[in-house]
Amino acid sequence: MTTATQQPAPRVAIIGGGPAGLMAAEVLAQGGVQVELYDGMPSVGRKFLLAGVGGMNITHSEAKPAFVARYGQRQTEVAELLQHFDADALRTWIHNLGIDTFVGTSGRVFPSDMKAAPLLRAWLKRLRELGVQIHTRHRWLGWADDGALRIASPASEHLINADATLLALGGGSWARLGSDGAWVELLQSRGVQIAPLQASNCGFDVSAWSAFLREKFAGAPLKNVSLNLPGAAPRLGEFVLTASGIEGSLVYALSADIRETINQHGSATVYLDLLPQTPQSKLQTALSKPRGSQSMAKHLHRQAGLDGVKAALLRELASAAAFNDPALLANAIKSLPITLIRPRPLDEAISTAGGVPFEQLDDNLMLKALPGTFCAGEMLDWEAPTGGYLLTACFASGRRAAQGMLEWLKCRVE
Repeated sequence: MTTATQQPAPRVAIIGGGPAGLMAAEVLAQGGVQVELYDGMPSVGRKFLLAGVGGMNITHSEAKPAFVARYGQRQTEVAELLQHFDADALRTWIHNLGIDTFVGTSGRVFPSDMKAAPLLRAWLKRLRELGVQIHTRHRWLGWADDGALRIASPASEHLINADATLLALGGGSWARLGSDGAWVELLQSRGVQIAPLQASNCGFDVSAWSAFLREKFAGAPLKNVSLNLPGAAPRLGEFVLTASGIEGSLVYALSADIRETINQHGSATVYLDLLPQTPQSKLQTALSKPRGSQSMAKHLHRQAGLDGVKAALLRELASAAAFNDPALLANAIKSLPITLIRPRPLDEAISTAGGVPFEQLDDNLMLKALPGTFCAGEMLDWEAPTGGYLLTACFASGRRAAQGMLEWLKCRVE
């Protein structure tokens, strides 16, 4: 009597230890696959940890239609990923790690202690228990002639033969944390078309601030203001004046549209409302009051409550004539034009647009040009604003890619 020889478990290599790679590792290990994860940094999840320094915003609680719309031109493709693992499923997954979450006043979802480190520790413990092997300081260099993965470690270069490979290498921002975009040329050399990486959720430069504004107010926040591009509804929030331009959450929310306007026209003008809660007619009436011997600075402070960086920016950008005409001045306060000429460098951006287009992938997120090689996370060609949307899509894409890998491996065996 003979017994069938048991086939060894498939061996999968994951390149990149961010949220997408770690999520894929979990799903694959639970599916009975031998998982080897390689990351070039001394530890995994470094960008994830840094993103959580000011409070770990893990996802968002808004209704699904509005949530999906945050992904702009790629909302159809990302919606498919979120069908398998949406914001609610992500919260349940976190709770199963023993981490509670809560919804903040803005609708953003946070771990109860607002920290990323406890979540990552609990997650890595689960992965170790599942048998996932994590190799840090191991950098992917591409492929050898026979298709093996070239992995450089501190000791030497290794050739790894895997039954399937997942690339989850991030975008091109924050190179010091591992997302340096070096994978672009490696994939292009194998016939994969890549949409150029561009800064997303980033600041922008003006042509030049005056020395006074730059030296006295760089780093100052503008709170309770609104910004809009022509033809778009104003967004309320706050941002920061920098030595070269503007940055901050309100700017990030508009960054994709600002960037694309600059790409098309060479510059983009946004309009700043310094007092969005005050109607222009009321403001004009207040500014029309005689100021007598008072300076314009005191008049603006007394009648409009403008001082500090807001008053300085008004003085910087409004015409000289406006300060002699209450109607023109009220209009400038309510619609102050700021012309932006370029995004800040890619490595300063919170995230990147561009990457591997979905058209280069099949429904399982496998590269059509490289069967057996899958992609997930921020290296895919999608973008989203801050607020938990970036992380949610990274988790969801890692999960979907892993499910696709399991399906592909199963078909290979059969």
